[in-house]
Amino acid sequence: MEQTKVTSNPSPLGGSRWGASDYKKGQPRWCPGCGDHFFLANFHKALAEIGTAPENIAVISGIGCSSRLPHYMATYGMNTIHGRAAAIATGCKVTNPKLDVWQVSGDGDGLAIGGNHFIHANRRNIDLNMILLNNRIYGLTKGQYSPTSPRGFVSKSSPYGTVEDPFRPAELCFGARGHFFARAVATDAPGTIEVLKAAHAHKGASVTEILQNCVIFNNGTHESVYTPAGRKKNAIYVRHGERLVFGENDEFGLVQEGFGLKIVEIGKDGYTLEDILIHDAHCEDNTLQLKLALMGDGDGFPIALGVIRDVPAPTYDEAVEAQLAEVSAQKKYHSFAELLETNDIWEVK
Repeated sequence: MEQTKVTSNPSPLGGSRWGASDYKKGQPRWCPGCGDHFFLANFHKALAEIGTAPENIAVISGIGCSSRLPHYMATYGMNTIHGRAAAIATGCKVTNPKLDVWQVSGDGDGLAIGGNHFIHANRRNIDLNMILLNNRIYGLTKGQYSPTSPRGFVSKSSPYGTVEDPFRPAELCFGARGHFFARAVATDAPGTIEVLKAAHAHKGASVTEILQNCVIFNNGTHESVYTPAGRKKNAIYVRHGERLVFGENDEFGLVQEGFGLKIVEIGKDGYTLEDILIHDAHCEDNTLQLKLALMGDGDGFPIALGVIRDVPAPTYDEAVEAQLAEVSAQKKYHSFAELLETNDIWEVK
């Protein structure tokens, strides 16, 4: 799997010489209307815009509906075991640091049995592009509640409603000292492509949560933001350096009130555009970023979409590579044969 990473493949006419079709393989086998179809199409388009050659990409997944995705990629790929996508992706990146490694997991695969690996991949800051496809349900195993299902959710494994609170992926990422978190909706092609490109550009562990629908077992779970009209009313697109405004005509904004956030209508009650907070995705202090990431879902605030946190930090894989080079330079041997010759040698005839 040794490859020379080509991060850009320019066309003589400008842009990437790769098209979305160059990353496609096979016929996707998901239910009609599944959010995986939308994400896959957007992923192909994002890769074409990024311009990395298909042979310099590895897509690693675990088990679940979303984890079939590597089968539909004309890249290196591996459909691993349940919850271990981050572990396999880590090994792939550390041993092949020039590869672009994309890890694809569902909310069950990635946050239940795979939760520990998710935490440590973020803590170590391994240069992985981690995609979390969140439909709040176990789809492949036919409709059990998942770690992101809301309290009271009725499913085959919770017929009277769950009695536990869910994980919030952003909170888990930030708590593990994650340096990149973004969110998009599967049906929002421009928004998804934008955050995938930003995730790739970030050096270190990037987590991108994709809100998607399971038409069979949890239909409508992200209904409030699944259409353009819904996003106009119920979402806020956050972009570094821009005002935190939202609404059908950008008539609302976010201001700080004490240690929290407050929604105000611009032009009323004395609030002007200059009063609205400016998003800083690069701020080391993640206090405001986390507040943005946790908004929405019934609290009266819009759901934040876009790159919420993007802070540079040393990466695990680069540190390991540098350490190996440093230690190797100090050794008297650089191969197994040389190692054998460093000690006493007996020749048996």
